[in-house]
Amino acid sequence: MTQPTEAAAHPSSPVLVLGGTGKTGRRVVARLRDLGVEVRAASRSGGTRFDWESPDTWAPALKGAAAVYIVPLDTEPSPTPAFVEQAVAAGVRRLVLLSARGVDVPGYFGSPLLDDGPHLRGEQAVRASGLAWTILRPGWFAQNFSEGVFLEGVRDGELALPVGGGRAAYIDVDDIAAVAVAALTEDGHDGEVYELSGPRALSVPEVLDEIAKASGRRAAYAPLEESAFRDALVVRGMTEVEADLWTAALDPIRTSREAPLKDGVHRALGRPPRDVSDVFRDAAAEGAWR
Repeated sequence: MTQPTEAAAHPSSPVLVLGGTGKTGRRVVARLRDLGVEVRAASRSGGTRFDWESPDTWAPALKGAAAVYIVPLDTEPSPTPAFVEQAVAAGVRRLVLLSARGVDVPGYFGSPLLDDGPHLRGEQAVRASGLAWTILRPGWFAQNFSEGVFLEGVRDGELALPVGGGRAAYIDVDDIAAVAVAALTEDGHDGEVYELSGPRALSVPEVLDEIAKASGRRAAYAPLEESAFRDALVVRGMTEVEADLWTAALDPIRTSREAPLKDGVHRALGRPPRDVSDVFRDAAAEGAWR
């Protein structure tokens, strides 16, 4: 696969990156800029204003864009199909969609609302758009332990979750970004669905062991019953529906449905995915758990 060297050489330039300040988006923006690709980092407070809940911001962000990296809003009804329609009308030629592992597997998640959720409708809209498209289906992010939803528990010394001894092949977010950039800038990725995982499956205690090896900071795993976890979320301010969905979202880890290894990183990049030990070593060097 060729590596573009200057913005003028890119038929997919400029690239609109939704969620340009988020976990995957900011990494996609940085990689594209390193390649010399013209980028619009779109967010509610970024240089290119974009708000999923304000459709009047969509057309200005899309104007003149040749390609779009779509980080969808995980709500119902999904706004992604309407956005894809606007992208087509604006003359966009290529779409790369961040979806999720298991969206095409009935019963994969712990709730019917997640099994037939916005990711699936986003995929359907992208496929039907008539544009060049690529779909990314990552599993749970390794960085959730260093800059996401599990960080607070690790820092506090105890991570309490209702996942038992379940395993997951946690994926490096930098690998997701690398695949997205390849799909946005190279030939050979149109019509591909890349299932993305790390190179090995680990339980949460094993993940915490890897963090301790990398950082010297050891956190204990406290297994919870699902009902206790759900109740704790409500106490912390979530609605009953939100707490139910968040608890259900962890079910693929609890049941080890996230454990099977996937080959999407290798197919897209020609190399194996990075291991959590490498991810956590880098995170420790950056002071993630101080």
